[in-house]
Amino acid sequence: MGTVVEAANKGASGSILQKRNPTIVFVLGGPGSGKGTQCANIVEHYGYTHLSAGDLLRAEIKSGSENGTMIQNMIKEGKIVPSEVTIKLLQRAMEESGKDKFLIDGFPRNEENRAAFEKVTGMEPSFVLFFDCPEEEMERRLLNRNQGREDDNIETIRKRFRVFLESSVPVISYYDAKGKVRKIDAARPVEEVFASVKAIFEPKNEKVNHYVRIMSKLYMYKFHFAVKRKLISLCCHRC
Repeated sequence: MGTVVEAANKGASGSILQKRNPTIVFVLGGPGSGKGTQCANIVEHYGYTHLSAGDLLRAEIKSGSENGTMIQNMIKEGKIVPSEVTIKLLQRAMEESGKDKFLIDGFPRNEENRAAFEKVTGMEPSFVLFFDCPEEEMERRLLNRNQGREDDNIETIRKRFRVFLESSVPVISYYDAKGKVRKIDAARPVEEVFASVKAIFEPKNEKVNHYVRIMSKLYMYKFHFAVKRKLISLCCHRC
C-alpha cells in the first residue's frame, strides 16, 4: 500500500467521490467564531458528515501508520505538512464514510490549500459557509471558554487572528467572486446564528434563496472593507 503522498500524485480522475457527486461545504471563520457549535447543529438537523482536517491529521498520527509516522516526523522537524497529504486524508474519510454531504471545517486555510484541493479531488465546494465575527467578540469567547488550552492566551489568540486575516480571507474572497460564499453574522447568540444557518440549508422557495444571496453579498462588501482597513492598520503598525 502506498503512502498518502503517492496516492495524491495519481490524480483525481475516476475518483469515487466525483462519481458520487457529493455536496461539499467549506466552513470558515476566525478562531472563536462558533464554527464547531454550528457544525454540530448542522450535523444533527441536516445529516451532514463533519470533517476536521486537524482531527484527521491527529488521528492518523495516533494510528501509528506509515503515513502517521511521516506526518509526526514532519511536525517534529518544524516542517509544514503538504496540502496533498491533508487533502488525501479528507478524501479518504469522505469515500469511506459512504455519505454524500460533508462539512469540511477550517479548511482550506490558505490559497495553496484551496488550489491543491481542487487539483487533487477534481471538485469544488458547493458553497462556503463563512462565520463572520468581530475580533473583540472572538477574543472574549476564547478567553472565557476556560478549556485550559495553551493557545488560549491573548498573545497567541491575536496571532491566530492575524493568520486568519492574511491567509484564509483570500480564500473567502476567491469563492465570493464565484458567488459561493454564504456569510453569517456570528456575533449573535447561538440560537440566532443557527436561525440564519437554517435559512441557507432549508430555503423555502426561490425568493428566500434570492434574499439569502443578496444579504450574503451585502455582508461581504462590508466585510472586505473592514478587512482592508484592518490589514492597512497592521501594516502601519509594523512600520
